[in-house]
Amino acid sequence: MFLLFFVWPGALGLLYSFTNYRGFGQPDFVGFDNYRTLFEDADFYAALGRTAVYVVLSVPLTYVLSLLVAVLLISRFARGTTVAKVIFFFPWLISPIVTGVIWRWLFGENFGFVNFVLGTMGVSDVQWSSDGDLALAVVVLATAWGGTAFNMLLFIAALKNVPTSYYEAAELDGANGWQRFRHITLPAIAPTSFMVILLSTINATKEFAMVQALNGGGPGTDNRLIVQYIYETGFKKAEVGYASAVSMVLMAILLVVALVQMRIGRGRGAS
Repeated sequence: MFLLFFVWPGALGLLYSFTNYRGFGQPDFVGFDNYRTLFEDADFYAALGRTAVYVVLSVPLTYVLSLLVAVLLISRFARGTTVAKVIFFFPWLISPIVTGVIWRWLFGENFGFVNFVLGTMGVSDVQWSSDGDLALAVVVLATAWGGTAFNMLLFIAALKNVPTSYYEAAELDGANGWQRFRHITLPAIAPTSFMVILLSTINATKEFAMVQALNGGGPGTDNRLIVQYIYETGFKKAEVGYASAVSMVLMAILLVVALVQMRIGRGRGAS
């Protein structure tokens, strides 16, 4: 199954990246022409740069929200945690396309619920879709809303595995809540934090369906992410060979990111 659905398509994509294949007919070998064109393509750099901004904004927000919700749910003062877990986990159960549609409805300029509420308060409509930065902010919020659930479960499991004796000893030594969290909780859940950040980074870099349903990378191409660029190049322009080259570059970037994060994680674990 792995060879059929992962290795073979990957090898085929690598092969197509050295051709001028357009989705039909016989591909012709063009060598590194696609890669040379790619590194001179301003649209590629724009999509890659916007993806980097999106990752830098969405991953920390998702991490903080996930950890905050997990800490609140395992607190001894919390009540109704079972119902709360179901509510917080619900966004993970729905399709990313549905997530995009929900947030498009919430932040629509002419029909959105948020602008309706603002209008009842005497505030003029906010251009959520026409302003590139505001449109990206909505995408980041939607990503955090959809990604918090699964990470929350990982953090809950990690937090429950921290020995309570550590907290009791720190409390006897006069450590306050923040000091216990900083010097006991965060180091204890470091492996889970590493996994959450790594998975969130990879998923954000590959995000497509939710953004496509929410604003299609708009306004215009201001928020066109790298996978949307690959999709439009390969399927709308029928430049499958060139799109395959972009996919190979994206795979190399993700490999480098994963290796760097793993090296940092091992270094911290050793220290």
